[in-house]
Amino acid sequence: MIFDLQFGFAPLILLLIFLVVASLKILREYERGVIFLLGRFWKVKGPGLVIVIPGIQQIVKVDLRVVTMDVPAQDVISRDNVSVKVNAIVFFRVVDPQKAIIQVENFLVATSQLAQTTLRAVLGKHELDEMLSEREKLNLDVQQILDAQTDAWGIKVANVEIKHIDLNETMVRAIARQAEAERERRAKVIHAEGEKQAAQALLEAAEMLAREPAAMQLRYLQTLTQVAGDKSSTLVFPVPVDLLGELGKRATR
Repeated sequence: MIFDLQFGFAPLILLLIFLVVASLKILREYERGVIFLLGRFWKVKGPGLVIVIPGIQQIVKVDLRVVTMDVPAQDVISRDNVSVKVNAIVFFRVVDPQKAIIQVENFLVATSQLAQTTLRAVLGKHELDEMLSEREKLNLDVQQILDAQTDAWGIKVANVEIKHIDLNETMVRAIARQAEAERERRAKVIHAEGEKQAAQALLEAAEMLAREPAAMQLRYLQTLTQVAGDKSSTLVFPVPVDLLGELGKRATR
C-alpha cells in the first residue's frame, strides 16, 4: 500500500521538479530580461538568477552590448549628379530593453533599414568633393539623425563610419585629370610668384646702384674678375655705355 502511494506521487514530484528547474533563468552581465505577466509588461530583470513562472510569465532576453552593423552598399546620386556606391558601419546599443522589445518588432532589422535610407538621404544632399573630403562631418550628420529617430526604440547610436565610396572608371579618370590640372596651376602660380620676387629684388638693386656710382664701378670690376677666372677661349669684355659715348664725342671733335 505504501509502495503504491509512493509510486502515485512520483510523477507529481517529477513535475514539480521540472517546473522549478524551468522557472530558473540565468542572465549574464550584459543581458536583461523583459518579463511579461499574462501578456502584459511587468518589469525588466537581470543580470543574475531570475525566476519566471512557467505558463504565467514569459521572458525575452535583450543583449546590451554594442552591435556592429554593416550597412550594405547604397546607390547614391550626389547633388552634382554623380552616381556612387557607399557603404558604412553603424555602432549602436540597447539602452532601454522595454522600448526595444515593445515599441518595435525587430530592432536590428529596423535599425538596419533606417541606416540605409538615412545614408542615402544625407549623402544625396552633398557634392562628390564634400563626400571625399568631409567624411567626419557626414559621419556626424548621419549619426545624429539615426540617434534622434531610434531614441523612441530605446537604442543609442554611438557612431557611424563611412567605409568606402566607389566611383566608376570614368569619374576616377576625371578626378585624376582635375588633380593634375590643379597641380599645374599651383606650379604656375609659384613660378609667377618667384618671378615677381626676383623682379622686385632687381629693382631694389638697380635703385641702390643708381644712388652710388662707386658701387656700380665695383660691381663692374667684380664682373671682370669673374670673367677672367673662366678658362675659356672666348673672353667677353663688358664696356660701359657711358665710356663708349665719351669716346664717340672725342672722335667727333
